Amino acid sequence: MIAGSIDGKIMVRRCLVTFKPFRIFVVGVGFFSLCFLMTSLGGQFSAKRLGDSPFTIRTEVLGGVESRGVLRKISDMLEVILKRMDMLSKLDNSSTSDARRLDELSSAINRFQPAGLVERIQAIAQNVSNMAIRVEQMLQSSMMQGRVMRDGTVSQCEVPRDSRFPECPGKVDWMRARWTSDPCYAFYGVDGSDCSFLIYLSEVEWFCPPLPWRNHTSTPTQHIQQTKSPKRQAAFRTDLSVLLDQVGGGKESLSFMKRRIRRLAQQWATAANRLGAKLGQRWRDQKKILIHVGFLTEESGDVFSPKVLKGGPLGEMVQWADILTALHVLGHNLKISMSVKELQGCHIRVIDTFGTEPAYNHEEYATLHGYRTNWGYWNLNARQYMTMFPHTPDNSFMGFVSEELNETEKRSIQQNKVNNMAVVYGKEASMWKLQQGKDSFLEILHKYMEVHGTVYYETQRPPEVPAFVKNHGLLPQHELQQLLRKAKLFIGFGFPYEGPAPLEAIANGCIFLQPKFQPPHSSLNHEFFRGKPTSREVFSQHPYAKEYIGRPYVMTVDYNNSLEFDSAVKEIMRTKVEPYLPYEYTCEGMLERLHAYIQNQDFCVPDSPFIPANFSRRGSASGSRVIRPLFVPLPNSTALGWASNVTAPTAWPPLSSLRLLVSQEGQSCVEACQSAGFICEPAHFRFVNNKEALRGLEVQCEVVDSEINHILPAFSVMRRECSLQREPLLFSCAGQSPKYRRLCPCRDFLQGQVALCRDCL
Repeated sequence: MIAGSIDGKIMVRRCLVTFKPFRIFVVGVGFFSLCFLMTSLGGQFSAKRLGDSPFTIRTEVLGGVESRGVLRKISDMLEVILKRMDMLSKLDNSSTSDARRLDELSSAINRFQPAGLVERIQAIAQNVSNMAIRVEQMLQSSMMQGRVMRDGTVSQCEVPRDSRFPECPGKVDWMRARWTSDPCYAFYGVDGSDCSFLIYLSEVEWFCPPLPWRNHTSTPTQHIQQTKSPKRQAAFRTDLSVLLDQVGGGKESLSFMKRRIRRLAQQWATAANRLGAKLGQRWRDQKKILIHVGFLTEESGDVFSPKVLKGGPLGEMVQWADILTALHVLGHNLKISMSVKELQGCHIRVIDTFGTEPAYNHEEYATLHGYRTNWGYWNLNARQYMTMFPHTPDNSFMGFVSEELNETEKRSIQQNKVNNMAVVYGKEASMWKLQQGKDSFLEILHKYMEVHGTVYYETQRPPEVPAFVKNHGLLPQHELQQLLRKAKLFIGFGFPYEGPAPLEAIANGCIFLQPKFQPPHSSLNHEFFRGKPTSREVFSQHPYAKEYIGRPYVMTVDYNNSLEFDSAVKEIMRTKVEPYLPYEYTCEGMLERLHAYIQNQDFCVPDSPFIPANFSRRGSASGSRVIRPLFVPLPNSTALGWASNVTAPTAWPPLSSLRLLVSQEGQSCVEACQSAGFICEPAHFRFVNNKEALRGLEVQCEVVDSEINHILPAFSVMRRECSLQREPLLFSCAGQSPKYRRLCPCRDFLQGQVALCRDCL
């Protein structure tokens, strides 16, 4: 924790490491902390599709990679079981029978030998699954007894009903359900009893009143921090010299980031002035932010620095340079960390390139239902993961910036474009290795255009690059910009996925041509996505470019279809485009988005369930009761909105942006919202996870229950069964099931700024 920092925030990057990814926990959740980690390109464990059993394996691959994957799944589940058994061992009031069963389970686990016969794997798996259920039942039973019997203090630990502490009962309920989710609570003496909950909530935090029988010589931790840390106002900065000194040197990666910061300095200054004028005199809290650039740490092996001058991936350093600059320009108090030793405990936000879906984020659910990978499972609010592109609404979109051209530069580009010049997206020779069909489309391109490359090589031309390609070698950023300003076409090979280069090319007046993936790439069929904590299907190399920019700037075709590819190249040569950059990737757009997150997102207090009040009132004449609905139809729309005559709870995004829809069977809320022109908003799930929403949508339910499942809230039309979500961490825009229609909380969005609703600023 950052001492004495109510506004303490942390940014960290989850890096490519050989050991188990470290955990960072909060030491008192009363202060708003900001922490970023970035997922690197790694990922080795096999991922399953949503709904698959964690032990689903195919007989034809027993003994191979899949069977090893099953053993890893068993190992993960055993880890959960052992954790729960450790909790049981700390409960001193376990019954004799429970103790005996605990010994039996321990003995059984110790007998497991992963190197046993492969044909016994599935039987072992079933035993492990049964064992997990038994341990969980024992734990719940023992905790219940502990709340009643522990130390004879039950009468002293009744949950108080005090108007000065209205949130206390709800916080106790939350602790009862989730106290095992974070070792931090055990560190402060929380053991599953109501007494320990009340002690924690009154002495470590401030949600409950002090207990009369406790020694109150010290003030609650968070209260001390509040009194010692008065709020300060953030002011925009245009001088980047302090930031450049903070970044330091000694590594080529840091030098690259500093060159980028200097090159875009004037654009950041201009953007700050624009945003300042837009926000007027609005107060902005200055935050203390620790930024842990994990991929440059010695603990991670600093695998990026040696590759900077050899064509290695630069997208992470581009994004990190922009994050650092944006936070500095917004006026926040930054500390840059490049050592894990400085991370002692705090809430975090995670820079996560490809996204983390809730089913993979919830540790026990992921382990027991087949979503456990070597990333994810951190039990965070899914919005704490922040992505490079807005492809996963469950997460927050962080982004980066591309260089913005002035009108003079745009006119110069249009005058100097070479109509038959193409630049290939691929700095590493491995990207040029000819695969099936790749050589033929390059030959077609060569018929019409002069093909240029920027492939790194040391002593001679890389053998993978065809002789007709004019290779410039790896270019400094400003020279690459000049090359793109001349070229008409920027063409992708299908890899890397979702990098910054296509946006830079389009911003410099190029048309981006990319391959269509049939079938779509995912963790099911492509090694690159295996182990990523997402089941997203990727239909092209750069989905954002296709979906949010599109023609005429972006063309997506089947490279294996020679006629289609040939036709696309001819069309590109006939098409004239101006340089184009989406607002959300300008300096102003990123500043605006990050400002909104920092001032409005608060993950320190868990989202409490929204329980609708009795929405009825007496008629003035007859005295009869008139139903006042929570959700009402919107004009010219199939969606429902929040009723204007019902007081909206405080929320961000505000409930004025809510658009409630129902999906089709097998359709995710991402798809349902997109089809109606909206964005799925996970923050709104808690407001539609109730019977009022079902009633507003006129859903016929014979049964309404609550369960733990990432597709809920949802209902079955055939069975007339409705299910609400019991675990807030599993609210998921991405979840889908062929048997259920989902309740989808969508929202509107600003043109050019998909991360923000119309009333979000």
